Amino acid sequence: MATTSKQLFKILDGLAEVQRSSGQQYDSFRVRGKLFGYYWPRTQTVGLKQTLSEQLALVAERPEVFEVQFTAGGFGWVVVYLEGIQADEMKELVFEAWRLSAPEELVAQVPDLAL
Repeated sequence: MATTSKQLFKILDGLAEVQRSSGQQYDSFRVRGKLFGYYWPRTQTVGLKQTLSEQLALVAERPEVFEVQFTAGGFGWVVVYLEGIQADEMKELVFEAWRLSAPEELVAQVPDLAL
């Protein structure tokens, strides 16, 4: 079952100190000012910060759902097609993107997916 934008926003709302901002083409997600994701309503895709190894593994495993967006600062950003991913898996990916950007003391308050 595909993930809906409503489910995506519910996942984001469950994380600490997420700021969402809307632009003309996309929404962006930050934690304490650090960017960790994007949502493009027109294409129903999400861009998420991941480790380089996770980026490559996701794309290699399911290229119909994931694609390489870009790499920056030692991280690999991945595009996720909402129609191809279940909400539970999306929750894990969003959490990981948030964790990679959040300061250590904030991550310590939410050490796992038990949100």
